[in-house]
Amino acid sequence: MTLRTARRSSLVEQVIDQLRDEIATGVWVIGAKIPPEPVLSESLGVGRNTVREAVRALTHAGLLECRQGDGTYVRATSELSGAVRRRLETAELIEILEVRRGLEVEAARLAAARRTGADIAAINDALARRAAQWEAGDHAAFVEADLAFHMAVVEATHNKVLTDLYRDFSAVLRVSIGAAGNLLQHVDIPHEPIADAIKAGDAAAAALATHSCLDEILRSTERPAPA
Repeated sequence: MTLRTARRSSLVEQVIDQLRDEIATGVWVIGAKIPPEPVLSESLGVGRNTVREAVRALTHAGLLECRQGDGTYVRATSELSGAVRRRLETAELIEILEVRRGLEVEAARLAAARRTGADIAAINDALARRAAQWEAGDHAAFVEADLAFHMAVVEATHNKVLTDLYRDFSAVLRVSIGAAGNLLQHVDIPHEPIADAIKAGDAAAAALATHSCLDEILRSTERPAPA
């Protein structure tokens, strides 16, 4: 654990800052269970009441979730992402996919202009893992691999705000990818054109390929218009 001993006068505020930092830097990832109150109290050098108040504040902000009799889990990486996630949890699949399309099209365009050699390698590796999971027929693993590919594209934008937003969006995307996969059944949508366009540095082609990919998913999940 990388927590530091509290020194500022406002101990609760400092503990909140340090716990938030553990979440923001990925020490505690979304879905992870944070250390229990006594451990945090000892690590931070503050009383358990201070820790309890800080955890309560972060729970109210949407970053943490207290599960009675189980523990406290990371729910989001920031106050903004917590609010976004709460909103998405009540959204229709079609709405989520439309937002996903907007994020990923812009990400592909930026990635094509900014990608490095390391980014291209990461995208190609993710693409290969995605293909392997599809061939293996493991739907859950394929969902994770598909999301990892799109995350690699987003990271190639080197836009921290977009990357953080997409990472927080990923929990809901797992559901949307899984649902879309069930609806698409045995039809896979090729992602090679996206990777090839980014590698070539062709922003327009990358955006178009991504748009086409998400359009195909949207067409497969849209409900028929009412008569």
